[in-house]
Amino acid sequence: MDTYKCNYHMHSYYSDGVLSPGQLVKKFKEEGYDVIALTDHDGIEGVKEFLAACEAAGVQGVSGIEFSTSHILDGVNHEIHLLGYHFDPDNEEFKEVCADLKRRRHERNVKLIAKLNEKGYELDIDDLESQSKGKYVGKPNIARVLVSRGYFSYPREVFDKLLETPEIKAIRKEKLPTEEAIKLIAKAGGQAFVAHPAKIKELGERGTEEFWNNFEKLIKDLKSKGLKGLECIYPVHTEEEEFRFIQLAGKYHLHISSGTDFHSEDL
Repeated sequence: MDTYKCNYHMHSYYSDGVLSPGQLVKKFKEEGYDVIALTDHDGIEGVKEFLAACEAAGVQGVSGIEFSTSHILDGVNHEIHLLGYHFDPDNEEFKEVCADLKRRRHERNVKLIAKLNEKGYELDIDDLESQSKGKYVGKPNIARVLVSRGYFSYPREVFDKLLETPEIKAIRKEKLPTEEAIKLIAKAGGQAFVAHPAKIKELGERGTEEFWNNFEKLIKDLKSKGLKGLECIYPVHTEEEEFRFIQLAGKYHLHISSGTDFHSEDL
């Protein structure tokens, strides 16, 4: 039976990565991958460039995206990252939604930069957007700029000491409802997967039976709304977590994916 080395989760500089789509293809081709997907946050600007580079390199390329979504179940609001695969990047509704999400992110960033300015960090949203090769500004982009200006030593420190504090995390962008994102992906001919499931909050302490019971309830509900898969194999998942996610995927007839969530070598 043929086996393939696959990576269904990576980011270019069209979201919060540092490499171009072509550079990503070169990197993962050299590392022996057979199938790869570009899954930039809330946007598809790099998809066609990525697919063309994959074709030229002899790698199987997959159109992808990572939506930040919100799903309410039993009165609890869960933030779920949803991966979409094999959709048509020319689908008009899909492009319109991505354009609206870009507007929402800009509005969030304006508020976020204002708060960081109040705290003494000199940043300018227009400057950040003009410096971004893909014209995208996310928190990893902000973290790298703060490191380059000497405020912190490395990007992870920026998150631990600043960007993941309750005050900063409270500045959020409006998210798509998870069910709406699942339907949007399906209407464009694609399939929706839940990304890095062990990182989903509000399910109870990770690894406990409370977590697993609540997660199964969540997956059962999303399956009824059209969910097609689960990212079971992920760098921060333990072997036990991977095994249990794979078990649940089998139980609910969901596809299994594996991804590294690559952004850069430093984050």
